[in-house]
Amino acid sequence: MAAAKPDATLAAAVELARDAAIGIAEPGTVGEHVDFVMDEERVGTHYFTCTYAAYPGWRWAVTIARVPRGKVATVSETSLLPGPGSLLSPPWVPYAERLAPGDLSAGDVLPYHPDDPRLVQGFEATGEEDVDRMALWELGLGRVRVLSTEGRAAAAERWYDGGHGPTADIAVRASAPCSTCGYFLPMAGALRRTFGVCANEWSPSDGQVVSLDHGCGAHSEVDIERPEPEVIAPPIVDDFQVDVLR
Repeated sequence: MAAAKPDATLAAAVELARDAAIGIAEPGTVGEHVDFVMDEERVGTHYFTCTYAAYPGWRWAVTIARVPRGKVATVSETSLLPGPGSLLSPPWVPYAERLAPGDLSAGDVLPYHPDDPRLVQGFEATGEEDVDRMALWELGLGRVRVLSTEGRAAAAERWYDGGHGPTADIAVRASAPCSTCGYFLPMAGALRRTFGVCANEWSPSDGQVVSLDHGCGAHSEVDIERPEPEVIAPPIVDDFQVDVLR
């Protein structure tokens, strides 16, 4: 696309553009004139330094135009735009990508990931022999001593009544129990009927023994509410409205 040819009338309308910028800016924040750019035929934009401390490097932009064979420029639009090297807010990141391990608290729910690479279907083998079958070590063979019935009962009572049992605040607010979560690893032996280990790094219980009826917002099959995006109608521009200057 060919560049618009220079327009002397628009280029000379510096004070008109400055007055338009002053009309919308905070008092004293319109600085010196720094540039004029032709946007297209008979349309150009004047740029002024923004001296407002909160917007370093930004510029007031005033777009002006004139009608064919007209000798008077009129203001079309005034705005505040970032300039080269200006201070900008960080790019917007979706909620699901902003979360990091440790961010989850009571009442929070992580988004559902149908293709989570850390999970497989319940009927699929993991490919690790020591996980897919009951090893002799899990049965207690090879150790001099193992927990007695009394020892297991004491540990179970302590864990069940603790912060990873069903009465914890985060478990009371959870919408589903750990027993139905893909990150739940059942324990071996007698404790398997009540406890397992959480393997979800986003959960506050990651690496901890949890009861089957414990829960948190990082459940693999629970999703957050996703409201429909609001539809904003396009702006209505009156192309027949003109400014008449005496």
